[in-house]
Amino acid sequence: MRYRIEQESGRDAFGNYSYRIYSGSQLVARYWHDYRGDEHGIELVKGKSMPCPGQMTDFIKGGGPEPLVLSERAATYIDQQLA
Repeated sequence: MRYRIEQESGRDAFGNYSYRIYSGSQLVARYWHDYRGDEHGIELVKGKSMPCPGQMTDFIKGGGPEPLVLSERAATYIDQQLA
């Protein structure tokens, strides 16, 4: 995969989960979703903040015993935003 995703420890005051997205060793974005997975968004390190297309489950795969990974759709979306 082009990107690596890591969950940040804990949740914010609203119960949102947050993640760091790396390209190699470089942080390129922070991703979040609410506790139900209904709403989600991304903030690029360049400063651009926006909602993400589709559902949270279209963006992140894995969890539990499986490692977290970005879907191909998510990687393509990030590629487009970073271009």
